[in-house]
Amino acid sequence: MLLYLSICLNKKKSFSLLHITFMEPTKCIRVFADQAQISECKNKLKASAFSFSKLSKVLELAGNEVRLKILYLLEEENELCPCDLSDILGMSIPAVSQHLRKLKDGNIIESRREGQTIYYSLKEEHLKVLKPFFKYINQQNLKLQAV
Repeated sequence: MLLYLSICLNKKKSFSLLHITFMEPTKCIRVFADQAQISECKNKLKASAFSFSKLSKVLELAGNEVRLKILYLLEEENELCPCDLSDILGMSIPAVSQHLRKLKDGNIIESRREGQTIYYSLKEEHLKVLKPFFKYINQQNLKLQAV
């Protein structure tokens, strides 16, 4: 059987053997499913679909290290301009601007103009979601400083 499979998959006439590892599918060992619990959980997910979608978009954007640093800095300093972020992060202004654009398009940050300078800040609604992550970062900094 393996030899035939090898020939069919590789379309070769040689008789090389394939090394195939067969894994058993994951099996559920429960005797009875709690249909009420399953139904309740499905309803919870359905009722929270919008929140899951919104939160996943925030976390997706914050999942990039540079963008997470930008969000952290905006939370710490309330607002910064691209030039400030460029100096702090050691990145070019265009590179910082690309990250800011993604965050703004994702509706996570907002901007205000003062003359020719644009200042960016974290939207309050997202601060509630991101604050625990920033708290974790600050706690880790304190632990490292204590060592």
